[in-house]
Amino acid sequence: MLVYIGAIVILLAISAFFSASETALTAVSRGRMHQLEKDGSKAAANVNKLVANRERMIGAVLLGNTFINILTSSLATSVLENRYGPKAVAITTGVMTVVILIFVETMPKTLAVARTDRVSLFVAGPLRLVVALLAPVIVAVQWLVWRVLWLVGVKGELEESADAAHEEIRGSIELHHQEGSVEREHRDMLGGILDLRDLEVSDVMRHRTAMESFDADLPTGKLVDAVIEAQHSRLPLWRGEQDNIIGILSARDLARALVEHRGDLDQIDVPGLAVAPWYVPETTTLEEQLAAFRETRTRFALVVDEYGALQGLVTLEDILEEVFGDLSDQHPHETRREVRRRPDGSYLIDGKVPVRDLNRELDWSLPEDDATTLAGLVIHQSGTIPDAGQRFAFFGYTFEIMRRQRNQITALRVVPPPSAGQPSAATASVARS
Repeated sequence: MLVYIGAIVILLAISAFFSASETALTAVSRGRMHQLEKDGSKAAANVNKLVANRERMIGAVLLGNTFINILTSSLATSVLENRYGPKAVAITTGVMTVVILIFVETMPKTLAVARTDRVSLFVAGPLRLVVALLAPVIVAVQWLVWRVLWLVGVKGELEESADAAHEEIRGSIELHHQEGSVEREHRDMLGGILDLRDLEVSDVMRHRTAMESFDADLPTGKLVDAVIEAQHSRLPLWRGEQDNIIGILSARDLARALVEHRGDLDQIDVPGLAVAPWYVPETTTLEEQLAAFRETRTRFALVVDEYGALQGLVTLEDILEEVFGDLSDQHPHETRREVRRRPDGSYLIDGKVPVRDLNRELDWSLPEDDATTLAGLVIHQSGTIPDAGQRFAFFGYTFEIMRRQRNQITALRVVPPPSAGQPSAATASVARS
């Protein structure tokens, strides 16, 4: 009898091994194991090989677990049958149910969840051997399973798309942020990198109405003074009308020319220093534009729509700010002039501020797909160009139009919800004051 009991204990331990293996290897982080393998871990390499063919791995685990549990119950029944007779089946069922539930299923799987990486690395080597030994049986079982699934309309395993992979990474970052292990700044930077393939240059460009450009036919002295007082180092020059850009002037090239001619403005052809403008479609993704900037060794481009009309300009800094946040040279403790917090908890915001910047800076949850700027979002949701004094309630936020110039909303007062959670569905209610 002692031999049978010892065999049952060993079989239960093996079954517990399979249970822990199944839970650990299905929950293990493939990214972390991949990095450990790159660092030279042979155990991590075994884990990656098992996870690469998850279907076969699970088949081996289930086959081994099922076989051992049935064998264990049969041995237990045989041991108790001589002593308890017909009652042995009922006693075995009750005892083995409790034992298997606690010591074979619950306890190993709880350990695997609590120590996923350690358990995965520990079981990977032996389990690879088991998978290799049971391979013929597993292949036959898989063939039969897929034939049955085919009969009910399941054709095969779908490959993971690039979008699904990006969403998995994004969801993992957000989850770790909510758990407190990833700071908001790091979440925004990592999310900004993922967004480069989804955002277009039209989402981050400086609109042509806000572009700083100069008439190339201005007197040289006035043109030089204007460039010196400008806030940017690269400036478009136009002739005839502002949309007719003839070149991009670099303040550095102008400074070099001033030094070479010892400040003699009569000898300087300022428009001649400008380089030919580079035009890019507004539908170009930021990922593509960043690659283009890197390839051409430039950092400035003009943006046009499908008809070739000038829409604005985009710089390398605009793209980098989507990842790293505001890169302007203002004092780090200064508040953005376009966003000012009021004592009552509301915010006075310039209408041209991008919605994406507000979400990142204030940790809000305004939708970013409907419009680029805050003014554009209000116009989109209200379906009209509101007048000063009108109030709107969208997504839990209250928007009050403070100033309007012609058809542009230049200033808004925004009252955020008490809790900055995810907004409800966009059913807008409008209240006129």
